[in-house]
Amino acid sequence: MEDEEEEVLCYLDRVLEEEEEESEYGDGELEPITTTHRQFKGDIEKGLEMKRLVLSGFLASEEIYINQLEALLLPMRPLKATATTSQPVLTIQQVETIFYKIQDIFEIHKEFYDALLPSIQQWDEKVTVGHLFQKLASQLGVYKAFVDNYKVALETAEKCSQANSQFQKISENLKVKGPKDSKVCTTTSSMEALLYKPIDRVTRSTLVLHDLLKHTPKDHPDFPLLQDALRISQNFLSSINEEIDPRRTAVTTPKGEARQLVKDGFLVEVSESSRKLRHVFLFTDLLLCAKMKKTAVGRHQQYECKWYIPLADLTFQTLDDSDACPSIQVLPEHEIEEMKIKISVLKNEIQKEKKAPKGQSRVERLRKKMNEQESWLLLHSPTIPFRIHNKHGKSYLFLLSSDYERSEWRESIQKLQKKDLQSCVLSSVELQVLTSSCFKLRTVHNIPVTGNKDDEETPGLYGFLHVIVHSAKGFEQSANLYCTLEVDSFGYFVSKAKTRVFRDTTEPQWNEVSRKDIFFSFLIFFNCAVFIFIVLLVYIRVTAQEFEIELEGSQYLRILCYEKCYDKSMLNKDDNEIVDKIMGKGQVQLDPQTVQSKNWHMDVIEMNGIKVEFSMKFTSRDLSLKRTPSKKQSGVFGVKINVVTKRERSKVPYIVRQCIEEVEKRGIDEVGIYRISGVATDIQALKSAFDTNTKDILVMLSDMDINAIAGTLKLYFRELPEPLLTDRLYPAFMEGIALSDPAAKENCMMHLLRSLPDPNIMTFLTLLEHLKRVAEKEPINKMSLHNLATVFGPTLLRPSESESAKGQHITSASDIWSHDVMAQVQVLLYYLQHPPISYAELKRNTLYFSTDV
Repeated sequence: MEDEEEEVLCYLDRVLEEEEEESEYGDGELEPITTTHRQFKGDIEKGLEMKRLVLSGFLASEEIYINQLEALLLPMRPLKATATTSQPVLTIQQVETIFYKIQDIFEIHKEFYDALLPSIQQWDEKVTVGHLFQKLASQLGVYKAFVDNYKVALETAEKCSQANSQFQKISENLKVKGPKDSKVCTTTSSMEALLYKPIDRVTRSTLVLHDLLKHTPKDHPDFPLLQDALRISQNFLSSINEEIDPRRTAVTTPKGEARQLVKDGFLVEVSESSRKLRHVFLFTDLLLCAKMKKTAVGRHQQYECKWYIPLADLTFQTLDDSDACPSIQVLPEHEIEEMKIKISVLKNEIQKEKKAPKGQSRVERLRKKMNEQESWLLLHSPTIPFRIHNKHGKSYLFLLSSDYERSEWRESIQKLQKKDLQSCVLSSVELQVLTSSCFKLRTVHNIPVTGNKDDEETPGLYGFLHVIVHSAKGFEQSANLYCTLEVDSFGYFVSKAKTRVFRDTTEPQWNEVSRKDIFFSFLIFFNCAVFIFIVLLVYIRVTAQEFEIELEGSQYLRILCYEKCYDKSMLNKDDNEIVDKIMGKGQVQLDPQTVQSKNWHMDVIEMNGIKVEFSMKFTSRDLSLKRTPSKKQSGVFGVKINVVTKRERSKVPYIVRQCIEEVEKRGIDEVGIYRISGVATDIQALKSAFDTNTKDILVMLSDMDINAIAGTLKLYFRELPEPLLTDRLYPAFMEGIALSDPAAKENCMMHLLRSLPDPNIMTFLTLLEHLKRVAEKEPINKMSLHNLATVFGPTLLRPSESESAKGQHITSASDIWSHDVMAQVQVLLYYLQHPPISYAELKRNTLYFSTDV
């Protein structure tokens, strides 16, 4: 390979010299060759030379592969001959199983090699090789037969080695001839290693086809043939994707049994009251928890086993005899959000440095720092408990970020436990061997942080995903059913929305009005005209379970379908909540090309025999956050707050007072209130009712899902023509919150608050006290002051479009957690954490500095 690389470099140098010589043409009578023509000709020659070098390298590796196949065949013939004698080493059946299709594969590649060799030796631009690769690809059926038998061949060879020392000696010392030009005559290899070579070869051949196509002009006769060969090879690899590398997911126990790796991944374990990042491996008979050992620079990484449980001895948390869940260290929400902001700032810096002339060294330092911060976030963000026990009473606690993930691990373990498993005890040597094998067996190589992703990978979507959950089919028995929606954010998944519960059905239709709803409406609204109006509103409301979900670099949407449980005896002591049964779960990738269309994209997720139909479309953050004044000034949405209060003759808009009252009446204990999305069509129905001043608004509010009411309040503040804390004062709020001296900050922030127009002050103080009352219920609703500040801060402070363009306050779509957004959150948090502020006291106190802002 070194010789080939040197040849390539020499060739490139020669091409450059020729180009320099050709550029020095004189003023002779002949017309000079144009630069374009010369460059085109040079590109073709370069491509053909590179193609020859690729083929030469492949031919050399093909010679080595043929020698390896020949080494396998060498003992096959005598073993087959002795099988019919009185002292056979192996039976005929064993020989045929172990060496199945090796002879056929050898002949295919020997023929291919003999045909390709003269083409390389007599190379010119007219030489064609595409037909040879096409023929080779057409014979992949032989490889399929080999792959299907591969696992049995390995097991047979292993058993025969244990039963027969003579065969063991043969299988561990196979002699492989070296290449013709090599100084090494022979090398020694094991039968197991050589049996893996055909599997490895298919992948190598496919990669070579990619390289050949790169350096073959599209008008060359080889191009369509190579394309066809690549298509066949890729289809073949796809068809045997799960079987192509059986060695990767299996390890042989000392007893000769195959222990398969079923699932692995990074989980957070609570150990000695602190969080530890572990790599957990689920094998067919045991669960192993490991950590990455620190190794010297340049050495291969290794795992250290922390503990293991045989699956026969593993149980999950029971509801009757469980111990109290140990106290889990949960960081304040604002620390998690601040880390997200730091990560986003680093991402922006990395992008800027990539464009700088000499920014590469700084990029690496920034990547390292970002990797550390993302790892910290993954360690501290999960909160959903997942406990397992062994039969001796020892329990282990993991924290997961998603119910989807918890369900996957539980289901995978339970599926394996249905088999007739025996308890196993590993010796220290066996445990060491198994732990060492984890490094090559693992399927998840890196923790899911940005630094471990290729630059070419999609950064995900930033903005709002609109999702409509239509219906579900496939349930065997009637149940109370609902769905939740999760999206990934910063490497982990977060629950974002929940449909209403559809009671006692096998086919929930979240996009249809139920007869019970109509009948109930009829009983209340006997007046025909009112009845028709309410039925229409109800119909509009449930025609589509639409949600608006904020995306933060998200790439996947997950849908989980649950059966609602109302039995309080099913209280789970791990998370202090009634356990709803997961009926099915599924995941779709958010393809930017599909999702970013203006039209709705309909899809179906299949999960355990259940089919959930849904639609989605994406709105970029830039488009979704515009403050556009309403053309209809008679309404309340998009109308200045002073216009609304003057018309209503009130200090605080009616919509704000009514939504707050309803949330405090029946939503203050709701988990995720103001964070969980309400159904978009419910919100639009309420918006329309408030805008038209419908007399039946109180009835609608009492009937609406509480998350829709919370969403309506947020939408009102979001659609104000200017933010509640005004465009004029926005720069001063940003400067005030950045002050270091507490006294100066207090004076400034109170002065700014007093400087607001009266309707704005009264509305802000009303909302402030409401949010404080919501936060008092944090142990139940999981909404802290910082959570609420994160939700409402940008909504109350983000400047209108004209002001933001002037001051460049709105950031790019991929920079949601910018400095400005962080400051907006901090402003609201400052007032939320402040002792109660009354309007009268605020106006009475005079501060001794200029009122010019």
